[in-house]
Amino acid sequence: MKYNIRHHTIYRYSEPLRRSVNEIRLTPRSGPLQSVHNWEVHVPGKLSRARDGFGNVVHSFTVTGADVIDITATGQVEADGSGAGGIFRERAAPGEALVSPLYYLCATPLTTAPEDMRSFAAPYLAGGADVPALLALAGAICARVRYTASTTDVGTSAAQAFGLGLGVCQDQAQVMVASCRAFGIPARYVSGYFYDPAATEMASHAWADVCLVVGRETWCSVDVTHQCVTDHRHVRLAVGRDYQAAAPVRGIREGGAAETLEVIVSILPAF
Repeated sequence: MKYNIRHHTIYRYSEPLRRSVNEIRLTPRSGPLQSVHNWEVHVPGKLSRARDGFGNVVHSFTVTGADVIDITATGQVEADGSGAGGIFRERAAPGEALVSPLYYLCATPLTTAPEDMRSFAAPYLAGGADVPALLALAGAICARVRYTASTTDVGTSAAQAFGLGLGVCQDQAQVMVASCRAFGIPARYVSGYFYDPAATEMASHAWADVCLVVGRETWCSVDVTHQCVTDHRHVRLAVGRDYQAAAPVRGIREGGAAETLEVIVSILPAF
């Protein structure tokens, strides 16, 4: 499947900003599960492009004196339709080195697993990770952390969402990541998009990569919210140890007073 994608983010302020420094991960990369075509990012000001420690494309820019920050990312992505799904072998791009899966064993403040979460995940992971176990765990997480919009925010940890019993895709993915790491299984957070032809509004999505074979860097990409291995409906943006490391937009500001945020995502099949 090929998709035309447009991700439009607008920050509005009640007073002009003195200064705003921003970092965005809105450029997908070609890899085993997708090919990226004609991708562009537009922001106010000059863009600086780099790669972060996880291999993501990261842009940064600075804004002064404005009361609106308008960020637009557009392009076309061809998602894998071979039937291999989200099980893939990761390989380094020319001139790059792979991040060891062992780096994704470390808990973060957003992905720490308390004892009740460990006990919850034990029946699925105590014997190791395979696809049936991961899908069964995804189903259990969805039942425990019921998808409910506007109940959490970007600072909500896996432990908090697990205790609350409510959350969104970000929370469900972080519970999966935290659970796997608690049993010595490398796992990472993935930000991206999910195409649903029945959806009236599109939004960013999140899921988890779980390493099945350390040393051969074989991963299984699990969409916890939809309780499936990822497929041609998924487009990957960035990976990290948690949401903060893979967030589409992050920044700090001086001034501006009150802030409002609007995000409009469009994902349409390209014919």
